[in-house]
Amino acid sequence: MKVAIIGGGPAGLYSAILLKKQRPEAEITVYERNRADDTFGFGVVFSDATLDNFEKYDPPSYRRITQEFAYWDDIAVHFRGTVHRVGGNGFCGCSRRQLLLILQERARELGVRLNFETEIDDETRFADADLVVLADGSNSRFRDKHTAHFKPEVDLRSNVFAWMGSTRPLDAFTFIFQETEWGPFIAHAYQYEAGRSTWIFETDPETFKRAGLTGLNEKQSADRMSEIFGWFLDGHPLLTNRSTWRNFPMIRSERWVKDNMVLLGDAKATAHFSIGSGTKLAMEDAIALADAMDRAPTLAAALATYEQGRREEVEKTQHAADVSLVWFEHVDRFWDFDPVQFAFGVMTRAKAITYDNLTLRAPEFVGEVDKAFARHVRDHGFDANVEKPLAPMFQPLRLREMVLANRAVVSPMCMYSAEEGVPGDFHLVHYGSRALGGAGLIFTEMTCVGRDARITPGCAGLWNDEQENAWRRIVDFVHANSAAKICLQLGHAGRKGATRLMWDGMDRPLEEGGWDVISASPVPYFPESQVPREMDRAAMDRVRAEFVAAAERGEACGFDMLELHCAHGYLLASFISPLTNQRTDNYGGSLTNRLRYPLEIFEALRSVWPSHKPMSVRISATDWAEGGITGDDAVQVARAFAEAGVDLVDVSTGQTVRDAQPIYGRMFQTPFSDQVRNEACVATMCVGNITTADQVNTILAAGRADLVALGRPHLVDAAFTMRAAAWYGADDIFSPPQYLPGKEQIFRNSVRDRKDFEDLKIKAKPKTRAELKAEATKPLAAE
Repeated sequence: MKVAIIGGGPAGLYSAILLKKQRPEAEITVYERNRADDTFGFGVVFSDATLDNFEKYDPPSYRRITQEFAYWDDIAVHFRGTVHRVGGNGFCGCSRRQLLLILQERARELGVRLNFETEIDDETRFADADLVVLADGSNSRFRDKHTAHFKPEVDLRSNVFAWMGSTRPLDAFTFIFQETEWGPFIAHAYQYEAGRSTWIFETDPETFKRAGLTGLNEKQSADRMSEIFGWFLDGHPLLTNRSTWRNFPMIRSERWVKDNMVLLGDAKATAHFSIGSGTKLAMEDAIALADAMDRAPTLAAALATYEQGRREEVEKTQHAADVSLVWFEHVDRFWDFDPVQFAFGVMTRAKAITYDNLTLRAPEFVGEVDKAFARHVRDHGFDANVEKPLAPMFQPLRLREMVLANRAVVSPMCMYSAEEGVPGDFHLVHYGSRALGGAGLIFTEMTCVGRDARITPGCAGLWNDEQENAWRRIVDFVHANSAAKICLQLGHAGRKGATRLMWDGMDRPLEEGGWDVISASPVPYFPESQVPREMDRAAMDRVRAEFVAAAERGEACGFDMLELHCAHGYLLASFISPLTNQRTDNYGGSLTNRLRYPLEIFEALRSVWPSHKPMSVRISATDWAEGGITGDDAVQVARAFAEAGVDLVDVSTGQTVRDAQPIYGRMFQTPFSDQVRNEACVATMCVGNITTADQVNTILAAGRADLVALGRPHLVDAAFTMRAAAWYGADDIFSPPQYLPGKEQIFRNSVRDRKDFEDLKIKAKPKTRAELKAEATKPLAAE
């Protein structure tokens, strides 16, 4: 077998090593345009888990690498004169140059041919090769040459960064957030060998310009960074090596394989340096390719196996990197946070590290986070215990005169089980049981303001006395038997009305028994959907009156809070999104105009809803579709409603158009809540694939939302909040007397269960290499 590898970086060299080990008889040649000892950048970072992989696949190179590494456990966050250290991270750094030399030496030992200072412009020179590995980096000329096939997408991110080095020793992976007269600068720094550390400086483009960095050469840039971070560099110089300022290219390729050619490493996909995964991804690509070559019967099958099997892991890493880089791009959102909350946000920004995870690894740090959260609650008039604080999930929140005992919310979820809009016994049990389960706030499903405002024939409504009486029965039960508050969500289906029950075909039009539908513009949801009638002024007035009448009935029922549904492509959302609003009058065009009618409805509701009771609005913070609402638009929407008197923005996303492309994942909508909360300066509730109390605490402690709504977890566990309260020791959670024996038992058991769980997690976690090295070098105690 003949293999040509273009690119002598970690991806190319490691793939050569692993393929040669598999096929000693194969002729494998690496072609690299630079000299053998050339390298750009300074150090590379691996986690202990990545090193475990290296040990499994090639012990000799693993041993050489680990001999050269600098190890550390701590992450140190420097912010506004404070430093917070978090242990148990298990990182290690190595000189990039030394890593390449180790891999080169190992490749030669195995018989791989290495050709340096060799330019390869045309892959046809390898016409006799069985396999051509394209590992020529993020600027891959071969990926770009065959761009029509590989279909790469390159997203140049907004922040600018420069990669430098220093002689400053470091004992932790160090983040420094530095305020300057021009704006914020960030340093990502870590030691990779004795007397050498990597420094990546990052800032936003406006700060970069104001700081006068445009046009400076490497030395001048290093001098400016030395001025800014001199207090920490402590006299140590900054070193340069092609340390130019640039924008990070986030690269994704639709295809990785063409004939017998395959993309590896940065040539196919990049991951932002803030999660330190570029070299890791590259070398793990080589592992995945070698595994596929070992298992598959043919080369074509091996390349298909590599691409199909590896893509999910790469995309997961890229998603985490995306979330992380966006956090750094918008660090100004968090600049006024309490320093310990800020540090918690740094640690949890990419979602892999959570509140519970940090509690195991750094309990004192999380204890400080809890105290800071409790101080904030106390500053808002509550008698919060700061010395022995409750977890954030169980801290109270006030909206106007409504006080919530905790921050857990039962999300609004349509049950499609009403008869002519009348909620029945199912609804009484559904809402009542979840209130008994301990949630601080219960939302009704979208309750429709008129018969023709329904989504389906099974939707609940509030337009007549029978419905009002049924809702009053539910509200009275909740108030009499729980500490929960209950919020009425009012909405109008608009163009998504007259459709089937969810389980019969969500959003699909009724085959019979339908009704006329209306919208901002005559745009159907599906091609086969009913074409909605564009609302005229008379229709707007009629619908506004229906909303007002429903709100007045809601007050008569005794609801504690009112929410206006302006999301998910329903009537009011169809005005807000440019994808569904094609009007040319005062209600179309600019976002200000598109908001005009939803704000009219909100202001009409606010005028009749009691002033001491709060109101919220649910919005779609993105349409997940080109040309639709974006996160920046959502901030403007939130500000407009805040000016109109909203107390809480319920941040959801999507469901506006049928061809939307949402990016799902854990807590996938939380970044939009984060943006709205911290840019519009309004309280938010987040929702979307949030499944655990740990995630709830993580979101709240990091300042990404004020309330957290969970849907599906509450469908299968009405006592979700009660169980969480027992786990976190929030023993003052309300329980009706009939259920007290059960509450007492679960609280007793949870003390033991949590202790056993934490002990098991600690015992199961292997010691980091930093811990093992520290133990090995510890002097023996005197006898």
